[in-house]
Amino acid sequence: MATVLVPLPRADFDPTEAGVPWRVLTEAGHAAVFATPDGAPAQADPRMLHGTGLGLLAPVLRAQGSAVADHDRMARSAAYRAPIRWSDIAEGLASGRFDALLLPGGHAPGMREYLESPLLQAAVAGFFERDHPVAAICHGTVLAARSRVTRGGEAGRSVLYGRRTTGLTRQLEMLAWRLTRHRLGDYYRTYAQSVQDEVAGALRSPRDFQVGPPALLRDSDRLRRVGFTVRDGQYLSARWPGDAHRFAHELAGMLA
Repeated sequence: MATVLVPLPRADFDPTEAGVPWRVLTEAGHAAVFATPDGAPAQADPRMLHGTGLGLLAPVLRAQGSAVADHDRMARSAAYRAPIRWSDIAEGLASGRFDALLLPGGHAPGMREYLESPLLQAAVAGFFERDHPVAAICHGTVLAARSRVTRGGEAGRSVLYGRRTTGLTRQLEMLAWRLTRHRLGDYYRTYAQSVQDEVAGALRSPRDFQVGPPALLRDSDRLRRVGFTVRDGQYLSARWPGDAHRFAHELAGMLA
């Protein structure tokens, strides 16, 4: 079975986007190796876990109960409690330790060190160059878009150039921001530029960013058709936590 690398920031990753894929992959017999900046266990965004500060919108915006349960099981696992350091990823990739890469998202401020890390961007490029499966959801697609090809005629371009992808759509991001800005300020705006605009700017054509159907409901194991993903070769992407179950099962299928 496959060994999947799951890099995380120190804090503020989305619990659904990490917990649901972890559960689906481990149930399929795959192993996860977590990586954090300092080798200490990461902490998920507490607002997404508990709804803190979301007021009456908490039932809509926070992680659903089943996803919280998946996160909690993940957080108790031996692999999660003993992550490697980001600086150890290159050696593991060179030695063939990892078969695939999972890039969860999240929008709170702690995600910036993950999205801006040269170590992670180099690692992402390494997975693409080896044609290993890479799966990115929500803001994870920003990390992919910022990762650059290091050799050949495409050197310097994003690893997503010439590929189709989705990611957190402008509509979803702005809706969450407008609903919460009076209470939480820019909590839902990681950067001034939207995820969709940044990722689309790294592509060959803005049309290669696919927004999918309206995201009205969250998917589940039984209702995977509600979710939306885009697969281009060994690269899989999804938009938001509401796509996490379809995303997870499609990644498991890629690894089967």
